[in-house]
Amino acid sequence: MIAAVAPQLGPALDAVLQAAPFYVVFAVAAPLLGWLVARAAKLPADQGRAIAFSTGTRNSLVVLPLGLAIPGALPLIPAVIVTQTMIELVSELVYIKALPRLGKNIS
Repeated sequence: MIAAVAPQLGPALDAVLQAAPFYVVFAVAAPLLGWLVARAAKLPADQGRAIAFSTGTRNSLVVLPLGLAIPGALPLIPAVIVTQTMIELVSELVYIKALPRLGKNIS
């Protein structure tokens, strides 16, 4: 799906650049919020990491076919959805390294 939509990012670059900061803020804030909730609930570290990780991830590609079905959506909506997915995937790589360190403080 991403490969099919990636060429459309160029014409929608302004929208992508406007949306991307919100996705980055979410990618930072959501797992921290999940970690705080897990800590408040006094969950074990492994469960706290799971909550923090799952709070920061969502599957935006699920809505991509819906975005493609909207008349006049090309290239804007698919480009913004793919941008969200790319930021999410990079964030997940960061979570894999960072959350175990954060999780040591949960208990």
